[in-house]
Amino acid sequence: AARLSGGENRLVSLPLSRIRVIMKSSPEVSSINQDALFLTAKATELFVQYLATYSYKHGRGKEKNALTYSDLSHTAEECETFQFLADILPKKILASKYLKMLEKEKRDGEVGEDDEENEEEEDEDE
Repeated sequence: AARLSGGENRLVSLPLSRIRVIMKSSPEVSSINQDALFLTAKATELFVQYLATYSYKHGRGKEKNALTYSDLSHTAEECETFQFLADILPKKILASKYLKMLEKEKRDGEVGEDDEENEEEEDEDE
C-alpha cells in the first residue's frame, strides 16, 4: 500500500481530496498519512455499500428493483447497527402532518400546565 499514488483512483471511487478536507476539518488532526487517507476512503465505500445492500434487501423498494430514501431511513430507524444514522436519515413526513404533530404537542403541553396549576391551587386550599 506504500505506492498508492498511481493506482488509488482505480481502488477507490470517492474523491480523496474531499475526504482529506473532511478529515482536516477535525481540530485533532494535524497531518494525514496517505495510507490512512486511502484506508478511510475504502472503509467509507465499503460501509456505504453495506448500508445500501442491507437497505435494499430489507426494504420495500426491492419490489420495484430500486433503493429508495425510505428504505435507507427505515434501516436507520429499525436496525440497531445503523441507529446512529437516524438523525441523518429521518423518515420523511408531509409538512401538514408535522404541523399537526406540533399542534398536538402544544395542546398536550398546555393541558399538562393546566393540570399542574390545578394541583397547585388544590394544595393551597388544603
